[in-house]
Amino acid sequence: MFDALIGFIREQYRTNDFIPLHAPVFQGNEKKYVLETVDSTFVSSVGAFVDRFENDMAAYTGSPRAVATVNGTAALHVSLLLAGVKPGDLVLTQPLTFVATCNAIAYCGAEPVFIDVDRHTLGLSPTALEAWLEESAYLDPEGVCRTKAGGQVLRACLPMHTFGHPVELDELVRVCARWNLALVEDAAESLGSLYKGRHTGTFGCVGTLSFNGNKIITTGGGGMILAGEALGVRAKHITTTAKKAHPYEYVHDEVGYNYRLPNLNAALGCAQLESLEAFIASKRALAASYEAFFQGRSAQFVLEPEGCRSNYWLNAIICEDLEQRDALLLASNASGVMTRPIWRLMTHLPTFADSLRGDLSNALWLEERVVNLPSSVLPEPSI
Repeated sequence: MFDALIGFIREQYRTNDFIPLHAPVFQGNEKKYVLETVDSTFVSSVGAFVDRFENDMAAYTGSPRAVATVNGTAALHVSLLLAGVKPGDLVLTQPLTFVATCNAIAYCGAEPVFIDVDRHTLGLSPTALEAWLEESAYLDPEGVCRTKAGGQVLRACLPMHTFGHPVELDELVRVCARWNLALVEDAAESLGSLYKGRHTGTFGCVGTLSFNGNKIITTGGGGMILAGEALGVRAKHITTTAKKAHPYEYVHDEVGYNYRLPNLNAALGCAQLESLEAFIASKRALAASYEAFFQGRSAQFVLEPEGCRSNYWLNAIICEDLEQRDALLLASNASGVMTRPIWRLMTHLPTFADSLRGDLSNALWLEERVVNLPSSVLPEPSI
């Protein structure tokens, strides 16, 4: 299968050169908008393109407010603060994620609690979440969710839409409402992904996006907070060093963060957003080709969950076992076709090795089997 897969990938990208996992595509107004920004001299955190990028992203996602940040991790940090996470709190999340999800929890002085994932979404399982809460938590007389063992406050739930595939949001919303947990969505990988027709990142009290260089659109580095009107206003305030408006005085009314996205980066983002639907169409066509290739083969292609539109940010397969996974990684990378395993579980990292957790059987099973395949936007047909 390995030689056939490598050949198939090379056919998709029409090259014998090195094929990366995911590369950015600049085919529209990127240079034009960036040069406009340079000519304006407004290249830092104030400028027309920052405002435009926020407004365009709010319109695209259907979020009342969108607040641009310097990166996705900063967006996560502030979103958890907006959700009320305090030092000593616990935040329920998944062990199968990029480390930024858990780093943002640590920035708040809080700790993660790791709950298993579903195999069909690769994201946080509402069933596993509810089971853990039933066994390990209770609501105190004030309605605060606490652990039975030590009485620690369980403040929020932080799912991540893995590789652009939405988690089971209806059920997560229900479980969080029952247990008075703030739902914060890590939608870093799922720009353009829809759950029952609604954009990911808009189901909880707040959601986040990432525009890192490897995402479906990029600002070089950047992120976005999606929130309602009141939280959106507050997000903009504390990400702008909590500076109060004044013609010339420096007045800061609380601890703030220098997290605003520079206008120069936002200019790139505005141009990229103009191409987003075309990028999604290309990536979904590539996913359909991968799906067809793996029909009848031993590895299983990861499909979007039922009722969802995934952006297929990173295409993924589930190998038969660890031996097949490692053999594929070795053969493909040796041939100049980049593939990667899924992340190591957060519980295997020294920083989070002692964190509370439920049964993680699915996450452990997936950790040994999932491989990401090249997923860049396909080259345009030659004329």
